[in-house]
Amino acid sequence: MLTLKNSILESIKAKNSLLFIEKNINYAINKIYKKIKKGGKVFLCGNGGSAADAQHLAAEFLIRLRPHINRNPIAALSLAMDTSTLTACGNDYSFNEIFSRNLMALGSKKDVLIAISTSGRSSNIIKVLKTAKKMKIFSISFLGNNGGLAKKYSAISLIVKSNVTARIQESHIFLGHYIFESIENKLIKNL
Repeated sequence: MLTLKNSILESIKAKNSLLFIEKNINYAINKIYKKIKKGGKVFLCGNGGSAADAQHLAAEFLIRLRPHINRNPIAALSLAMDTSTLTACGNDYSFNEIFSRNLMALGSKKDVLIAISTSGRSSNIIKVLKTAKKMKIFSISFLGNNGGLAKKYSAISLIVKSNVTARIQESHIFLGHYIFESIENKLIKNL
């Protein structure tokens, strides 16, 4: 039965699962930080709510994460560019190509890809992870449940142990904020 208490407890349980992958989270933080320091960009992608999270996190890096910290912008971009790009690719090629095609055009081995998927089974996410691997772009996946097929193609998978989409998405945005805030701290400290 859906109650506020049960939903809060589910959310806590999902976020608690991140404690078991803290080593991987720290590895992702350090990897992204090093790529940014060497002039790399952060590309993000996802479908539906995860697309919104990708855009949200890209904005946090481009503009700023915390109102009291003024720093230079950090190159970050959602691969779900705009409606014209998405619909042109979907129409002329396939919806499965919407992220990989953009990554091929804009990415280089200096960059990092963050793929966000609650299921880890979306064809366009699998395709962009395979593309990143071919292009030697380091890939990090924010996943849910058991990670799906995406974990096979990610350099590192950060899996929220939950099968409730809403709780996974809540944990993904928390994870993104935590990772980006940690990177921002490192960048400011090492100016």
